[in-house]
Amino acid sequence: MSHTPPRAVLERWLSGPRVDPLPTPALRAPAPAISFEFFPPKTETLEAQLWACIRRLEPLAPRFVSITYGAGGSTQERTHATVTRLVRETTLVPAAHLTCVGASRGEVDDVARRYWDAGVRHIVALRGDPPGGTAYAPHPEGYAYAADLVAGLRRVADFEISVAAYPETHTQAPSPQADLDNLKRKLDAGATRAISQVFFETGHFLDFLDRALAAGITAPIIPGIMPVSNFGQAKRISEMAGTHVPAWMGEMFDGLDDDAETRKMVAASIAAEQVRTLQANGIDEFHFYTLNRADLTYAIARILGVKPAR
Repeated sequence: MSHTPPRAVLERWLSGPRVDPLPTPALRAPAPAISFEFFPPKTETLEAQLWACIRRLEPLAPRFVSITYGAGGSTQERTHATVTRLVRETTLVPAAHLTCVGASRGEVDDVARRYWDAGVRHIVALRGDPPGGTAYAPHPEGYAYAADLVAGLRRVADFEISVAAYPETHTQAPSPQADLDNLKRKLDAGATRAISQVFFETGHFLDFLDRALAAGITAPIIPGIMPVSNFGQAKRISEMAGTHVPAWMGEMFDGLDDDAETRKMVAASIAAEQVRTLQANGIDEFHFYTLNRADLTYAIARILGVKPAR
């Protein structure tokens, strides 16, 4: 699969009108590159659900799969166990989340070396959040922010490094420009790409890419897509993250609380149309937040032309 260079894509957006509908029928559009996010399980039942999800999605041959890291490093061992099992038992390329919170630089470096020794070559480097929703304060001997963590990981080993981007601005950033400046620092420190926070209004993401190019950012920024079947839950998560949930989306789910099958069809339609619109604007790679549920993500991938590898 060929991939349009990020600079060329961004310059095309700035020089020409945005495209809303996909110019070709969906089945003729090239299948996009995809990746998935999972979270480490807390119980045996949830672990079984996670591995069923992984086995279901593995044949789609994603570029990588990321494994999240709980607030304050609370899931460090579960994250490590999941990542190393992925290396041992699957064909997938795992990307382990790693944060700055609650640990010294030496402790974070040790975790990174454990990953490298286990065969993990991709890290998602994040500032992270403290447990209990308390205000963030850097560890006195730790990496203060994600840009510092990226630079530190570069000294540990030759990792591929992804970082977070916020199309609607991080909730703790003093301004959109300050948030964009922080993204540039992370990329300049050695990150390979950025993966975006969830968004539902496609225009917000395209506007963000316009501003990123103007700020001199040319590294790939991969849109993060979250298929939504439980609208109430998605709205709560999104509001905490500062993500706008449009009224039209609520209207599409209105009255479907007791109709799970229709909710799934609506969810697949919304996510597939979001990806198609982004494809029409030159984007050909997407990161899906699976919530450890495979069926909806699998169906959307098939709608977009992603088929199991033979």
